[in-house]
Amino acid sequence: MAMKSSKKPAGSKAKIPWYARIGKILSTVENSSGRMASTDYWLVLVGSIALAVFGVIMVQSSASVEAIAKGRDGFTVALAQGGFAALGIVCMLIMQRIKPEVLKRLAWPSVIAAFILLFLVAFTPLGHTVLGNRNWIRIGGFGLQPSEFAKLALAVFAAFMLEKKQHMLHDIKHLIVPVVAPVGVLIVGLVVVGKDVGTALVLLMIIAAAMFLGGIRMKWLAAFSAVGVAGLSIAILASSNRRQRILAWLDTDCGPSNDLCYQASMGLHAFASGGWFGVGAGQSRMKWSYVPEAQNDFIFSILGEEFGLIGVLFVLVMFILLALAMYRIAARANDLYTKVLMGCLMSWVIGQTFVNLGTVTGVLPVIGVPLPFISSGGSAMLAIMLAMGFVLSSARAQKREFEAKLEEKPAKSKKTK
Repeated sequence: MAMKSSKKPAGSKAKIPWYARIGKILSTVENSSGRMASTDYWLVLVGSIALAVFGVIMVQSSASVEAIAKGRDGFTVALAQGGFAALGIVCMLIMQRIKPEVLKRLAWPSVIAAFILLFLVAFTPLGHTVLGNRNWIRIGGFGLQPSEFAKLALAVFAAFMLEKKQHMLHDIKHLIVPVVAPVGVLIVGLVVVGKDVGTALVLLMIIAAAMFLGGIRMKWLAAFSAVGVAGLSIAILASSNRRQRILAWLDTDCGPSNDLCYQASMGLHAFASGGWFGVGAGQSRMKWSYVPEAQNDFIFSILGEEFGLIGVLFVLVMFILLALAMYRIAARANDLYTKVLMGCLMSWVIGQTFVNLGTVTGVLPVIGVPLPFISSGGSAMLAIMLAMGFVLSSARAQKREFEAKLEEKPAKSKKTK
């Protein structure tokens, strides 16, 4: 009986296993080579502008009804948001042309300015309370939320200090001082004094990312995380409003008078009514005073209702692409400053997005954290666009470095010949 040959015909291609195909795709996605520097630059630039513009559209849709009900023009909130988005885009485009070495000089001035403004909010008559949180400063008709800019200031300061002390980071005290204490403790403490636990949680994420990228041992990071969680737990238990939010999330105190249960329930109803393709832009029914804070913390539920699952996936993909670009910029960097800064900004943008989506979908209690780029708020929009300016500055620097290397290669080859 003739034996069958195990050899394949010449020219035939071997079948690639499915796991090898997935690995190849992932390796392409995670590619941090210099050739991808230009791609990452455009991902951040286009993604930031697209999300900001989409955010203005959603603010117009979700805030117009409430504005008209209060006797104001239906375009008032959207025009203001559009103005801040335009200003933020201009600032981002200007900052991208400033070299990272120059932007480092903003570390100390920005963190000092953040501390002064937060102090004014917490302990002077300039501080203004909105929805139970004292996190605004008002002078005349001008309002500012310093805690939003404190996120960026803390990220830049942490990156600057850790790079400056990188040869001493094996000693834990150099990791802690001054990033965690006194700077981090003071900024987070002032925010907690203003009862803004949601922002304090985001600030703690930024500090944790800086410590992790600075090389802290996991046991110390776990210990500091436990202290942070304990501090936030005490802040929650000390406030009856925050206790009600936890009980509402656990569904143990959801009587007819509990507005927090109502807000979470209406948010889920908005999602459910959106279906696959949504009810259409501007056609939300739940924004008619059914979903409280529809233009702020719960704007994602209105987005899901109007644009359906397709719109939700679009926004999520844009955030994923931003995170991917920042990750590759960090992986490509040769300096600790860029690595830590990208990690801190990723923890801010993606961490805050996760908290907001978790709140809207009922995975987390109602914390009161806006969705980056999308929720209404001029301070939040300006702060996030400034942060993207720092990212673009690093991406441009890497792009120029790669192009310079390409120009050097032909010159060297000619000399060799």
